[in-house]
Amino acid sequence: MAPGPYQQTLGFILNDTARLLRKRFEQRARGLGPTRAQWQVLSYLARNEGIQQSALADILELEPITLGRIIDRLEAADLIERRRHPHDRRIWQLHLEPKAHGLLAQMFLIGDATREEALQGLSEADRVALTRILAAMKSNLIAACDKPAEAAQEPREVAHG
Repeated sequence: MAPGPYQQTLGFILNDTARLLRKRFEQRARGLGPTRAQWQVLSYLARNEGIQQSALADILELEPITLGRIIDRLEAADLIERRRHPHDRRIWQLHLEPKAHGLLAQMFLIGDATREEALQGLSEADRVALTRILAAMKSNLIAACDKPAEAAQEPREVAHG
């Protein structure tokens, strides 16, 4: 059967896969406490400790006030700490509290198990290729997003997804 305009395309498959990965992770992590948004903040902070609150909001594509509320809750749970920037008191830098490290270790184990479920039946070579291809796509899209929309070549035929 020839592909129709409403068949699953790469964009739909990637979106559905990401949604199902999040759903499965949440099922496994439900008893640990933090919400999905809090997990996301902790995960990015683990890789960017000391980051400014505004920069983390940009990375997460959250409004600063929304991130501020999430950080308030994480700070109240003794998982993160806001520290004043040493040279600019208007800037808050974010750091993990010791209590967060154990929780993150559990989170990463759950993430590993969830990825293993998702990749079941794929060879090591396929897993490596998939990661390489997705990383290349990400790089291409980052570069494309830095260009004005007019610079993008118009598609000859509308492709959905």
